[in-house]
Amino acid sequence: MQACGQLPDPQTYAILLDGLCKNKKIGEAMTLFQEMEDKNLDHNILFYNILMDSMCNAGELTTAREIFNSLLEKGLQPDVRTYTIMIKGFCKEGLIDEASELLEKMDGNHFSPDDRTYNTIIQGLLQQNETAKAMELIKIMVDKGFSANATTASMLVDLLSANPGDKALQELLHY
Repeated sequence: MQACGQLPDPQTYAILLDGLCKNKKIGEAMTLFQEMEDKNLDHNILFYNILMDSMCNAGELTTAREIFNSLLEKGLQPDVRTYTIMIKGFCKEGLIDEASELLEKMDGNHFSPDDRTYNTIIQGLLQQNETAKAMELIKIMVDKGFSANATTASMLVDLLSANPGDKALQELLHY
């Protein structure tokens, strides 16, 4: 494109960035992202979400956290998706306390968690055997009109199958 005198627009960069990340070419994605920043291209939170999600999926939580922490300096406001990506990254690494803190911070910054956010952290809690905390969040999620996705529901069924006498689980089913 550039050899033909065509300058890539932000949309083109987003597509390339997403493709590189999905193909686990993280180094190339970071180089492309740096090129975008060096050229001061007009970009938004979408680009950062793509990059942070890829970093979390690749086990590069430290890099994702650095990107997340730099957003405000760059004049960008994290959105619900941004918070959910980081919560997922923390849960994937077993950092449930950090995921819970970020959920609270999210709510404190006037961003209401959505169904994806709740399902993400509930799954993380269940994977870490934090059943009581998961149950609390399930009740909050349901009270807000959201429901468990297939993965969360499956985890709950598995948990109930393994613990048929658990009163908290039985109460939840009647909730």
